[in-house]
Amino acid sequence: MANKSLFSSFRGFLADVPRTDSVNNAGGAAYGRTTEDALAQLALTGCGNSTYYVGAEQQLDEVLALAAKVDARFLAQLAVYARREGFMKDMPALLCAILATRDVEILAEVFPQVIDNGRMVRNFVQIIRSGVTGRKSLGSAPRRLVRQWLTAASDQHLLNASVGQSPSLADVVKMVHPRPVSAERDAFFAWLIGKDYDLAALPSVIREYEAWKESRSGEVPDVPFQMLTALDLGRDEWMEIARNASWQMTRMNLNTFARHGVFEVREMKGLIAKRLADPELIRRARVFPYQLLTAFHAADKKVPGVVLNALQDAMEVAVSNVPKVDGRVAICPDVSGSMHSAVTGYRKGSTSAARCIDIAGLIAAAMLRQNSDALVLPFEAKVQEVRINPRDSVMTNANKLASLPCGGTNCSAPLKWIADKHERVDLVVIVSDNESWIDSPHYGHWGGGATETLKQWQRIKAQSPNAKLVCLDIQPNTHTQAKDRQDIINIGGFSDQVFKLISAFADGSLDGGGQVDQIRNVTINTKEKQQTA
Repeated sequence: MANKSLFSSFRGFLADVPRTDSVNNAGGAAYGRTTEDALAQLALTGCGNSTYYVGAEQQLDEVLALAAKVDARFLAQLAVYARREGFMKDMPALLCAILATRDVEILAEVFPQVIDNGRMVRNFVQIIRSGVTGRKSLGSAPRRLVRQWLTAASDQHLLNASVGQSPSLADVVKMVHPRPVSAERDAFFAWLIGKDYDLAALPSVIREYEAWKESRSGEVPDVPFQMLTALDLGRDEWMEIARNASWQMTRMNLNTFARHGVFEVREMKGLIAKRLADPELIRRARVFPYQLLTAFHAADKKVPGVVLNALQDAMEVAVSNVPKVDGRVAICPDVSGSMHSAVTGYRKGSTSAARCIDIAGLIAAAMLRQNSDALVLPFEAKVQEVRINPRDSVMTNANKLASLPCGGTNCSAPLKWIADKHERVDLVVIVSDNESWIDSPHYGHWGGGATETLKQWQRIKAQSPNAKLVCLDIQPNTHTQAKDRQDIINIGGFSDQVFKLISAFADGSLDGGGQVDQIRNVTINTKEKQQTA
C-alpha cells in the first residue's frame, strides 16, 4: 500500500505552495520580498533607529541598496506615499535626498508634497550634508528648492521651523542664502541668523515677542512654546500658552500644563478637553493612534479626568478608518518578547515609549470595536486565550492585550488554532514584527518547504475557501511569512492608513494587488507622465 505520509491529500494541497527562499532576522525560514516591496516596508516602518534585531546602520544600508535598484519615479511615489499616508518623517526625507542624486526634475515635482514643513526641510538638508547619499553639499537644484520653500513659507511656518537644531533653520538660511522678497522677510532672516535687523520691518508676531521678553506685560505672544519655556513664566503665562497651543503641542505637554497649574482653572480643563476631542483638529494633526495611547499612559495624576476622557474620545476618531467587515474576523496580535521593543526603534535620548506590542494591542482592540463578534487570538509561542469585552474602550483593551505574558514568536500559532478548531473565518489579520522562528523546521536555513504560516493558512482555506489573510508588519524588515497573492496581502506601517488598506482588501475594492500597487498609483506631475498621458 502507498505510503500515506508521502501521498497524503494535504501534501497534494501544498504542491503549489512556494518553498522558502530567505531567513528572517530571528533565524526563521521566510520569503524574501521583491525589491519594491522591501523598500516600501522599510520606508513605512523605519525611523532611522536600531530595532530589536537590526541596527540603524544596517537599515540605512538596506534602504540605499534597494533604492539603487528601483527607478526614480517609484522613489518619488514612495516618498509621497510614506509622508502623506504613512505620516513618516526621516524616510521620506531620505528618499528625496537620494532623488537629488538621481533625478532633480522628479525631485522638484514631489519636493513640496514631501518636504512640507520646517522639520522636513531640516531633515532633508541634514541627510544630504551627512554624505550618506553620495554628496555632502546641497547642489544647485536642491538649494533652489529649499530657497523656494523659505520664500513661500508663511511667517508662522518659518517661526515654527525656527525651533530645532542639527541643523537649525538659521543654519539652513546661511547655507542657501535665500533672496528676501520683501523688507519684512529680509528683517526676519536677519533676526533669525543673529544679524542687525530693522525692528519696525519685522513681522508683527516677532515684534510682539521681542517686546514681551523685555516688558513681560500684556498677552503672551503666539509663538512656538519652546521659545517661551526657557523663560521664567508664571501660571497666567502658561495658561496663555495653553490657549494658543496647537493640537499636537497640547497632546505632548499635558503634564507640563499640570505642573504649572493650568488645570487649576476650570475653564482651561474644558478648553483643552474640547481641543483634544475635536475630530477636525485630530485629522489635521495626522496623529498616530499609538501617540494617543502613549499620552494617555504617560499622563500625570494631576491631569484631570475630563482631559483623559478627551484622549479616549480622540482615539475613537483616530481609528475611525477601522473596517466593519462582513463575515467572521480573527484578529491576531503578536505578544512575543521582541514585540516589547520600542516601535520606532532605539536611539539615545529619543526612544519612543510606545512598544510594538502596544501597537498590536491597539490595532486588535480597534478592530474588535468595529467587529464585536471577532475572534481575538493574541499569540507568542502559542495562542494566549483571553476574554476581551468589545464594549470596553479601545484604550482599555489595548492595555489588556499588551500586558499578556510573552515568549518566542510563532506566527502560525493562531492559524493552527483556527484550523484545529474548524473555525469558519472570512478575514484573518496578523499584527506582528514578522520574526517567526519557533515554527521554522529549518532554523537558520531556508528552502525546506513552505513556512508553517502558509501551511496552516492552506488548512484554513480548505475549510473557508473565501478567507483572506492580512499580514500587518510594523517593523522594518525585508521578508515575510506569506507572499502576496489573491487571498494574502502584506501591509507595512502603523498609521491609520493601514485600516483603509485592510478594508479595501476585505471587501474586494482594492485597486491593484497590494501596497506597492497603491504606491505606484500615486500621482506625480513629471514630464514623463505628461508625455504618456
